[in-house]
Amino acid sequence: DLGEQKKSLMVGRLNKILKQLGFKDFNTYYEYVASDDTGQALTTLINRMSTNHTFFYREPDHFQFFYHKVLPEVVKTLKSQNRKQLHIWCPGCSTGEEPYTLAMLICEYFANDLSDWNPGILATDISRRVLDKAKTGIFEDANVNRLPRHLKNKYFTQISEENWEILPRLKNMVLFRALNLIRKEFPFKRKFQVIFCRNVMIYFDQATRDKLVSQFNRHLDYNGYLFVGHSESLGRENKCFKYIKPAVYRNISLE
Repeated sequence: DLGEQKKSLMVGRLNKILKQLGFKDFNTYYEYVASDDTGQALTTLINRMSTNHTFFYREPDHFQFFYHKVLPEVVKTLKSQNRKQLHIWCPGCSTGEEPYTLAMLICEYFANDLSDWNPGILATDISRRVLDKAKTGIFEDANVNRLPRHLKNKYFTQISEENWEILPRLKNMVLFRALNLIRKEFPFKRKFQVIFCRNVMIYFDQATRDKLVSQFNRHLDYNGYLFVGHSESLGRENKCFKYIKPAVYRNISLE
């Protein structure tokens, strides 16, 4: 949702591209993007315009709730259904801190039984630039230090004075893919038990938020959990999700 109040933000982020390409005004740049059949110009525009601020263990109470409450309940339900495939989706994953943290907590929870469960985390974002960084699994020391010490020491290898790399087995648990959240349909064959979409919908208008929440309902298991940002809310009018605690909801629709 780019209103008039964000015009200066757009100009600031895109001016560098205009200078690099030699365009004198935004009309010329717009025509360039619209006529580029390769899609590369649009990708560059998206990479510059999207907000990708994130860090490890952001809103830590969510991760604690996920570990102590959500995982035990989901595992119990899957066992009762004779299912052992745990599926989690992180839309708007940015540089990967959130899905990698969930991967660590899953490893901690299942311990030696992890191989029996075949957990998978799908992490999507519209910006290919941040996805490329996420795939490297390399993060700066100040960022990794936000994690509880035992997670940092157990799941990272220090590769330089200021950089740490997440272990290969954690990388293998997360599948990074480019995805536009305003597309009409999502290409998912299976439903998820948990969706983490935090601090993403604040950038959309209300109509887009409503459509996206409907998509979450469609692709989330009955009684599955939806996490949003603490500055976000589904609203009291929503009948598909039940409020559990701040920024945590449960799917109560059988669609």
